[in-house]
Amino acid sequence: MEHKKLLDFLGKKTLKLISLLIAVCFVSFWLIEQSPIDPVRSYIGEMAITPEKRVQLEEYWGVNTPPAEKFLNWAGNIVNGDFGTSLIYKIPVIDVIKQRFTASLILMATSWLISGVLGFTLGIIAGMNKGTLIDKAIKVYCYTLAATPTFWLALVLLMIFSVQLGWFPIGLSVPIGVTADNVTFLDRIHHLILPALTLSVLGVARIAMFTRDKLIEVLSSDYVLFARARGEKGLNLVLRHGLRNVALPAITLQFLSFSELFGGAILVEQVFSYSGIGQAAVDAGLKSDVPLLLGIVLVSAVFVFIGNTIADIIYEFVDPRIKQEDVQ
Repeated sequence: MEHKKLLDFLGKKTLKLISLLIAVCFVSFWLIEQSPIDPVRSYIGEMAITPEKRVQLEEYWGVNTPPAEKFLNWAGNIVNGDFGTSLIYKIPVIDVIKQRFTASLILMATSWLISGVLGFTLGIIAGMNKGTLIDKAIKVYCYTLAATPTFWLALVLLMIFSVQLGWFPIGLSVPIGVTADNVTFLDRIHHLILPALTLSVLGVARIAMFTRDKLIEVLSSDYVLFARARGEKGLNLVLRHGLRNVALPAITLQFLSFSELFGGAILVEQVFSYSGIGQAAVDAGLKSDVPLLLGIVLVSAVFVFIGNTIADIIYEFVDPRIKQEDVQ
């Protein structure tokens, strides 16, 4: 019975994903077509070119191709697994996405783990010490972070730790002037630390406050009061009765944060000139590289959908106390 329920669940999720991708394709393509940016002018900058060369570039960019024809051609290729060729990188879109998304995935995964562990720990500490100075300090810290723009914090950390102290590189994901074969693991870690720290610090507030409130709710429940009456107290009480009751909801919330994680990564990559999928998306948007931009949009939609699906699976199958109907 549980196996059939899982298959039905995955079938519904697959249909939702297909519907989502179709809607994303239509909306994204329409928004790009409304852009006032001239792709040819954006590509050549201030460089003077002949009228014949401009005509060639307009044909290459498909400037004069009717939108409906352009969309049908692109959608037909997508169905066949062909994302097209990037107009600015001159290589297949799927290759650009593979290269850039790998770097972004490392950044996002590192930040996701750090923010989850740190946020959960701070939430437990605040919940255990409700009303104390420690609790108030953690709440102030979280509220301040929640109101802090990602790009502003990135700039502040960049100026302090890279420009003034010189502890970390000013930008990029690898050292300048070093070939890919000569880039060491420590070099990549050195360039990753500051962007990952920026992205993870901003993700702490949500999980910390949720864990705090959930733990306070659990500690005020009847079965915990009964445990206190039996002599249990302190950290042992929290570990036995509080931790396991707040862990799964906190993990679920962390998976639901994939969209914020992806959006924050785009801003962080821009500030630190980190060669990830976010920076590629900005370049594609500013230079009207339609195939690349649409490919990135589709991949990001799938990425966020996967995070939400994992969260739904935890709600539906891992934690029997929570029903799917309660969160829809």
